[in-house]
Amino acid sequence: MDVITIGLLIGGLALLTVGGELLVRGSSQLAALAGISPLVIGLTVVSFGTSSPELAVSIQAGLAGKSDIAVGNVVGSNIFNILFILGACAVISPLIVAVQLIRREVPFMIAVSLLLAGLALDGNVGLLDGVLLFGLLIGYTVWSIYASRKESAEARAEFAQEFGPEKLPAQGGAKVWLTSIGFIVIGLGLLALGSNWLVEGATTLARAFGVSDVIIGLTIVAAGTSLPEVVASIVATLKGERDIAIGNVIGSNVFNILGILGLAALVTPGGLTVAPSIITFDLPVMIAVAFAALPIFVTGLSINRWEGALFLGYYVAYTAYLILAATQHDALPAFSSVMALFVLPITAITLLVLALNAVRRRDWATPGA
Repeated sequence: MDVITIGLLIGGLALLTVGGELLVRGSSQLAALAGISPLVIGLTVVSFGTSSPELAVSIQAGLAGKSDIAVGNVVGSNIFNILFILGACAVISPLIVAVQLIRREVPFMIAVSLLLAGLALDGNVGLLDGVLLFGLLIGYTVWSIYASRKESAEARAEFAQEFGPEKLPAQGGAKVWLTSIGFIVIGLGLLALGSNWLVEGATTLARAFGVSDVIIGLTIVAAGTSLPEVVASIVATLKGERDIAIGNVIGSNVFNILGILGLAALVTPGGLTVAPSIITFDLPVMIAVAFAALPIFVTGLSINRWEGALFLGYYVAYTAYLILAATQHDALPAFSSVMALFVLPITAITLLVLALNAVRRRDWATPGA
């Protein structure tokens, strides 16, 4: 291992840590300054910003005629966001789920996931599809901000309690606004640069140990574009800004479909071609993961550690399947049978029982929750 590789790994981790800290600090301050809840800042500013690597990759892939990369990047990132990021955050510290997520945001995420599957059935996401997707993103963003401003008094009170009333906009003025926006911009820049360095260093290291390009692509590169979301959500969890952590994940999934695929379809001549394997396997997995989030969110208005561990376990299983399938390993049939006949049905029954119990208790419908 040479000095450059070590430097990239250490430097990438350092930039990710500092960038995540600045992004979360600036976002939480901006939420109060603008009279918007931290959840909506996570759903919009943070999630859109941390999804910039996926945006760059998908648009470049679309312009280069590599639709499989453009579509696969979005679908894979959405699976990674729910299973890995939310799972890791919940294992670190159980996440309290805002009722707004259950009533509006998660159902909307499920709806746009189903919409993408419907648009992709003919094997193409074309120009008109792109216009529809991007138009929905604009409407979703405006609606989220408008709905949140109704709760501005509560957001300001929350900020005053945490940071002190002297830092509210009436006392801070333009300087506080510029500082908050500066933290966000610098944080996003450091996250993007740090993720690039870390992916480059990890790829070099993996090749030095004889790991094939197929495995590197399915693991290091696939997760690399989601590193900003990982760091931002974990830092937010550690700092107690759990609304930003969860909002970042849900908002990123919505933005990936509506914004990234919408723009990629607009700039790609002839639209994006969707591979049959994505239609028959990866898209159904993405939709199943989106649906699985709802009953877990509903149960007790929280994501507990065991539920986070369940999500992480499924991401490991999904990645293992991709690797076994790509290498045509002899263990693939046995692995698939175990997942299909035992693991998935048991999990589905567990989630169904939890959801029915939550509906019976009506935790999510409690006024003022």
